[in-house]
Amino acid sequence: MASLSQTVPGSKLATRRNAVLDEYFYFGMSLVFAAIVAIGFSRTVNQNLFHPAIPRPWLLWVHAMAFASWVAFYILQSALVRSQNVWLHRKLGWFGAGLGALMVLLGFTVAVIMGRFDAVQLHFNDPTFLSIPFYDMLAFGACLALAISWRRKPELHRRLLFLATCCLLDAPFGRFDFLFNHFLFFPCLDVVILLGVVRDLLVDRRVNVVYRYALPLMIAGQTFAVYLWHWSPGWWLRTTHAILS
Repeated sequence: MASLSQTVPGSKLATRRNAVLDEYFYFGMSLVFAAIVAIGFSRTVNQNLFHPAIPRPWLLWVHAMAFASWVAFYILQSALVRSQNVWLHRKLGWFGAGLGALMVLLGFTVAVIMGRFDAVQLHFNDPTFLSIPFYDMLAFGACLALAISWRRKPELHRRLLFLATCCLLDAPFGRFDFLFNHFLFFPCLDVVILLGVVRDLLVDRRVNVVYRYALPLMIAGQTFAVYLWHWSPGWWLRTTHAILS
């Protein structure tokens, strides 16, 4: 009996592989997102939320539920597209728009509340760290807004939602002490984004315009956010003290 490689030309094998990648990539990545979030937060959620020595502000619970809901929503939407249930996907999209807007509001608010909590209750004062969650919400919000604006352009829409969700992954990656202490949570996030770039190269033989513009801007924003946090320029230190006072 001839082997598979003999009966099916290499070009046809590559075509089938790329077809599977095209059909399942975003749904598969939605499950990867869920795994990253579950593994990352499992390291700290018990001591920081479920059974903390000092009870956390109630709004942190709302923030956590909204974050988890977004991941679940992304999985659902990806599954609906995969099953070709586009009508329901579009109807639920407006729920996602509202949820995303709520997450941006919660992200900024909880960052300030927890900054004050850490300083007053835990005696851990790190005001310039606000640059990290503030950047996360700006990047997530910008990608989400563009995805909503270009919802009739699927090739742009799905990549922007993919990027928006990736923007949230520095939080679970940052739960690993080594990644946090060596400022590697953003590079880990970028590696996940690069999977989308690789998918485009394999399936479409080119990198989509979304990645060509968004990825350099995101890396620049990440670098600036880490600079504000780690090197704490005077103007940013004064600004964060004013915000947290």
